[in-house]
Amino acid sequence: MAFLRTILIILLVYYGLKILVRLFAPKILSFAAKKAESHFKRTFGGFEPQGSQPEEKVGDVIIDKKPKGNKKDSEKVGEYIDFEEVD
Repeated sequence: MAFLRTILIILLVYYGLKILVRLFAPKILSFAAKKAESHFKRTFGGFEPQGSQPEEKVGDVIIDKKPKGNKKDSEKVGEYIDFEEVD
């Protein structure tokens, strides 16, 4: 009888903890997220972005073209070796 009582107590504790975690996990996670956000704002708040480009107005169209490089393909790529299968 003591064995069944022990199993019942273990199951009740397990399911009780499971229910409590479902109830309090969102609150704990949101608290942790707020703390992390405030930590990052404190740590990285004073930095300015590295971009040195002037600000563009909304709706401006900018086209960046790649420079045309003189790319010459040479005929000689490398040494050709013909391999044969050995049985």
